[in-house]
Amino acid sequence: MRPGAAASRGGVGSRVAGEERALTSVAAGDTYEIEDPRDLPRLWHVTLSVSGAEAPLKEVRRGLEQLAHDHPFLLTSRYANDHAEIRYWEEARDLHDAAAVALRLWGEHRQTAKLPPWEIVGLEVIDRETYHQRIAEGYGPLPATPVGVHPF
Repeated sequence: MRPGAAASRGGVGSRVAGEERALTSVAAGDTYEIEDPRDLPRLWHVTLSVSGAEAPLKEVRRGLEQLAHDHPFLLTSRYANDHAEIRYWEEARDLHDAAAVALRLWGEHRQTAKLPPWEIVGLEVIDRETYHQRIAEGYGPLPATPVGVHPF
């Protein structure tokens, strides 16, 4: 509801514009009971691939650097004039939530970071255990070093 709008929840009277709303807090030491441990947030390694019409390399780099500045969770980005790959860790309850956030990332920040109008052409979301297992077995995406924005 927008600020100052009337409320009619359960017979409660409306709030006057500018009137402060009472806040409810949780006492220190209270715990949040979780029925199922699978509902706890987990870490997911995300690799998002985008591509499209060629764009000047300086603009692609600047856009990816701005995206990384706006969202410091981004580990590394690799780019060329017609495609890019973004890798990062996402904290989410499950794969569906992590993938949903990843699929919105490019489109939601295209304007603010001045990213090229490319489309998402690939998405990989794997849990932390799978990521580390792949690295230990010598395959899969290498650890994101060096961190930052780099050309392919």
